[in-house]
Amino acid sequence: MAPERTDTAGRLNAWLNDPVDPSWVRPGPGARQLRQDAVGTALFLMLALGMLVVSKSMGLRIDGEDTWRAFVAMTLMILPLAVRRRFPLTVLLASSALFLGLSYLSPEAAMQITFQAAYFAALYAAVAWAPDRRLLWLANGLVLLTMALWVVITFTMTATFERMTDSYGQPDGPLGQMTAAVLYSVAVNLAFFGGAILVGRSSWRAALQQQRLAAQADRIREQSGELARRAVVDERLRIARELHDVVAHHVAVIGIQAGAARRVLGKNPDAATEALRTIEGSSRDAVAEMRSLLGVLRSETDLAQDGAERAPEPDLAGLRPLVESVSEAGLAVELRRVEERPGDLENVPGPLGLSIYRTVQESLANVARHSTATRALVTLRTGTDRDGSEGPAPRWVEVEVIDDGRPRGGTEGSGFGLRGIRERVALHGGDAEIGPRRTGTGWRVRARFGLRVRDGALVP
Repeated sequence: MAPERTDTAGRLNAWLNDPVDPSWVRPGPGARQLRQDAVGTALFLMLALGMLVVSKSMGLRIDGEDTWRAFVAMTLMILPLAVRRRFPLTVLLASSALFLGLSYLSPEAAMQITFQAAYFAALYAAVAWAPDRRLLWLANGLVLLTMALWVVITFTMTATFERMTDSYGQPDGPLGQMTAAVLYSVAVNLAFFGGAILVGRSSWRAALQQQRLAAQADRIREQSGELARRAVVDERLRIARELHDVVAHHVAVIGIQAGAARRVLGKNPDAATEALRTIEGSSRDAVAEMRSLLGVLRSETDLAQDGAERAPEPDLAGLRPLVESVSEAGLAVELRRVEERPGDLENVPGPLGLSIYRTVQESLANVARHSTATRALVTLRTGTDRDGSEGPAPRWVEVEVIDDGRPRGGTEGSGFGLRGIRERVALHGGDAEIGPRRTGTGWRVRARFGLRVRDGALVP
């Protein structure tokens, strides 16, 4: 950005240009606009010449002026408008010279409204389309000089003033007739040329605003595309975490039951059969849950053909069956619920309940695969932080999974499960503590999520 100027010239420059981006240049006209300029100029020329014929037929002409002068002057004044948007400053300079010269050559044409309108169009196009805004300032200065010289020509170098006053009545005012006529002409021309500058500036500003809106729309589309892409990536990551939790849990159960079946196959066939039946059920559940999760990656057409539907996402109500399935696999798991207020856990929102469920599922799967533990405890708690500050105390819900075993050798995992737990907790703005227990034996996973009360319900 150029340094802001606070003097008069700086303020005028900021008014005519864009103070935010002084280097902005309006894009030039297209082929269609250039054709429109040529056709419009031809139609305007025919109209101007026709009005000139009508005015002469009415007797509105200057004695002693050759008839051809007015037609030539009108034609020369209008023709440059055909390229006014392609060469705006050149046309303005040429029109200024023509306006002065032709006003002297043919005062009769200079007094026609179409002759003056042609200069108005040239000035408007220069302000609206000029790429070099500093050169435009010089051109505007030339316009003011042209206007002043035209007034001088009108009242001194021709007999226009005498012919005008012949049709006036007797003067009645404090100013002299010449002074009043000059002031009146200057005021009219200032309004005329000032109006052209104002309209041209409005057109230039509208083009600038349109380009900014187009650029903003492009940025919005890019951001929308990026957000859509990020949403897809986030959804795929979520599905990957869900799939990891499902597979890890069921494979852990299958592994435990397969080991139990192998040990008792020759001694107790009934126990081996029961273990195999548990393996069969876990494998079916794993396949069903995987199909449900992967279903969101398929098109709606494929889903409609297969009739597949996603199963409801698990929540806190699914913890009891989860604990029972793990207990049946050989790991004794106890589920405790500690509520500060009755019904707190039933009011935990669904997305948060899903994260708690997956945290417990992954934690128990890790215990089964990587620990020598025979018992595990899952505790759900709700509570309130009592810090003595004013206002309602913050509420929270917490899940804790502990076991009594030691790490089992040769069972190191990839770490994706624990990373998934931390990501789920962070997604809800919670805190996670994962590591060995202070007692020296066992492992502890604790995740706490903040809650607030809205309309009597808990909200994450």
